Amino acid sequence: MNTDISMEPIACDLTQIPETERTEHIQNRVPALFRAARMVSELPAGYALSYDKAPGIIPQIAEFIENERLCCPFFTFDLQVPPGDAPIILGITGNDGVKEVLGGLMAEYLK
Repeated sequence: MNTDISMEPIACDLTQIPETERTEHIQNRVPALFRAARMVSELPAGYALSYDKAPGIIPQIAEFIENERLCCPFFTFDLQVPPGDAPIILGITGNDGVKEVLGGLMAEYLK
């Protein structure tokens, strides 16, 4: 098994998401998660999405990460859950080219 993410091709393989979850993930979970972000910040190698503390948001983010790790192994996820009412931050980054792929996905889902 290749564990060197620098060698992962930047190619999404949606068939890696279980068939029973694939449509829900693509048509609902991903667009809803991107739209729920109250702010998107550009990072050197990707983007950070900021979410208000709301019931159920952490499990939604976790389901997103779980499936995206299957189909897009070139993404690196960083979930920050600070204390109190501070926003929850989901960082999505990667090696060269990942930022452009992610920007395209966000633009597609945020039409």
